Amino acid sequence: PGVLPLCSRPQAWGRAARQPPGLLLAQRRAFSNNKIQVELDESSGVAMMKFKSPPVNSLSLDFLTEFCISLEKLENDRACRGVILTSAVPKVFSSGLDITEMCGKSTEHYAEFWRAVQETWLRLYSSNMVTVAAVNASPLDGSSPAGGCLIALSCDYRIMAENPKFSIGLNEAQLGIVAPFWFKDTFVNVVGHRVAERSLQLGSLHSVTEAHRIGLVDELVPEDKLKERAVAVMAEWLALPDHARQLTKTMMRKALLDRLVAHREEDIQNFISFISKESIQKSLRTYMEMLKKKKS
Repeated sequence: PGVLPLCSRPQAWGRAARQPPGLLLAQRRAFSNNKIQVELDESSGVAMMKFKSPPVNSLSLDFLTEFCISLEKLENDRACRGVILTSAVPKVFSSGLDITEMCGKSTEHYAEFWRAVQETWLRLYSSNMVTVAAVNASPLDGSSPAGGCLIALSCDYRIMAENPKFSIGLNEAQLGIVAPFWFKDTFVNVVGHRVAERSLQLGSLHSVTEAHRIGLVDELVPEDKLKERAVAVMAEWLALPDHARQLTKTMMRKALLDRLVAHREEDIQNFISFISKESIQKSLRTYMEMLKKKKS
C-alpha cells in the first residue's frame, strides 16, 4: 500500500467534444454495493461516488471496505480521471468513524477496523485521480466530524453546502480520543499548525463560515448548487495534463504517506492499546448513551 503508480491518461482529454451526442448515455456506467453508489461518466472521465449507508453514513468496517474497493475500481479504470465524493443520504455527509466498531470488541476486531481506516486514507490521499469532496447535509443533522472530515481533508478540493446549521471538524478530543499523527498531519497540511493545534485540543466542530475562514473548506455554495459547482471545479482541474498534476501531488504528499506505511503496524498497536483502556471504553459508552437519548 502507499502511493499508487502514476499513469497519465491523455486519451481521455477532450473526449466529450469528440463523441456523437447519441453515445453519451451509453457511456454512463454505474456500479454500487451495499454502502457506496458510483456512476462514471466516460465522456467527461468523472465519477460521482455517493455514500449510502443510512442513517448517518458512519464509517463502519463494511463501509470502509466497500469504499476502498470502489476507489480501486475507479483508479484502475483508464476512463476515469476524477471522482466527486458526496452523500446520497439527505441528512449528513458522514458522522465519522463508527463508534460501535471501537467499543466492547476484541483486540483482533480493533486491529482489523483500524487497518481498514488506514487503507481508506492511504488510497484516497495517494489517489492519482482528481478528488473533490462535495460536503452536503440537511439542516436536521448537518455535521461531518472526525472520519468524515478526514475523508474531505484527504481530497484535493473541498466544497461545502452553505448552511448555518452545518459543521465540520476533527472532534476526537470530545470523545477522549487522540487523533493519530496522520490525521493530525493531514489537518496541519490544510489549515496550518496553530489552527490545527487549537482545533485538535478542543475537538472543535467548525461552522461552515469558520471552516471556510480557516481554509478547512475551499468554497461555500448554496445547497442546490453543490453538485453543479463540484462538476465545474472538477472540469477546471482536469483541464491540466494528468502527469504534471499527479507528479506534483505525489511530491507534496509522499513523505506523510511513507511515514504511515513505515509505521503502520506500530500505529495499529497504539490504537489497540489506547482504545482498550477502560477509561476510553467508558467514555465511548457514555457518548453512545448520549446519542441514544438525543435520538429519542
